[in-house]
Amino acid sequence: MAAKKSFEESMERLEAIVVQLEKGECGLDQSLKLFEEGAKLAGQCEELLDQAEQKVNLLLADDQEVPFEGEG
Repeated sequence: MAAKKSFEESMERLEAIVVQLEKGECGLDQSLKLFEEGAKLAGQCEELLDQAEQKVNLLLADDQEVPFEGEG
């Protein structure tokens, strides 16, 4: 099983796939394989972005619970 790529690696590969598909030089079978790979990469990117958003929300929630020094 292949290791998951970083967000940046996945986006770079996804962009390369889009360029290749837009050229229209691939046959149907190759285009379908590229599309499938791209769909998987897009899902991985979405998952990584969701995880990052959750972390940011947790950090923001933690910051709101702690009053700033000098307040109150």
